[in-house]
Amino acid sequence: MENIVNRTEQIARMRSDKGFIAALDQSGGSTPKALQLYGISEDQFTDEEEMFNLMHDMRTRIITSSCFSQAHIIGAILFEQTMERHVSGIPTAEFLWNTKKIVPFLKIDKGLKDPKDGVRLMKNIPKLHETLKKAIDYGIFGTKMRSVIDEDNVVGIEKIVDQQFEIGKITLDAGLTPIIEPEVTINISQKLKAEKNLKQSLIKNLNKLAPKQKILLKLTLPEKENFYQDLVKHPNVLRVVALSGGYSLEEANKRLRENYGVVASFSRALTQSLFVHQNIDEFNSALEQTISAIADASKT
Repeated sequence: MENIVNRTEQIARMRSDKGFIAALDQSGGSTPKALQLYGISEDQFTDEEEMFNLMHDMRTRIITSSCFSQAHIIGAILFEQTMERHVSGIPTAEFLWNTKKIVPFLKIDKGLKDPKDGVRLMKNIPKLHETLKKAIDYGIFGTKMRSVIDEDNVVGIEKIVDQQFEIGKITLDAGLTPIIEPEVTINISQKLKAEKNLKQSLIKNLNKLAPKQKILLKLTLPEKENFYQDLVKHPNVLRVVALSGGYSLEEANKRLRENYGVVASFSRALTQSLFVHQNIDEFNSALEQTISAIADASKT
């Protein structure tokens, strides 16, 4: 009964509450770079376990900060190891929801295949059903999986979206809500054309879903203002969120304000002013400024 009540409340948060989704899901491949930006070089850890311990310390610092609250943040995307660990002695997803009313998501993709047809599809996800079951056991609301579009190639874009929705439907059948993330690389030529073809493919696949099947879309900030309105208003879409994609925080927030109904789901832009050497007041002040700016841009 408690899970049903939680999901009902969480769905309502996702659909209509003000705020944004924090992306705290750097995995093995991206963790060294994230730590380096935080001020921890690769010579400061000797193996993966030490690396992930340092990353979890950083995430714990963020999650336990008083400014990381339901007032500005509606959800947080976690890496599997973060889900399996504890914050303040409580499993991370449980801490997020029960302490902060922040809806927890789990990154489930295992990285990208080599480029083909102008895109990078997701690698196969081994033990997908087991992972989804484990996510439910840990109190996770939904999942996220990322693939990448590197050029305007209709064949490749169709393959990306088809794969995303195939995994998305398995996720829905398991009782979880997927975030579908077909990222368009920000510096490609003909970015707008790629975004047009992506939107067309997304709408085609959304129209095939049953009325009760609801998803989130995580998309690159577009070249045209209010470009995603058809998706924002689609009955099968709980929320459209935007990734920062390598844009600076200032540029990402500027583009976000130009897209009504779209909220942020930033990773790099969220943590760019955070450093390991900061004391608690400096860290919290920097995080609060960033969160406030992203939340403000997400209000449009």
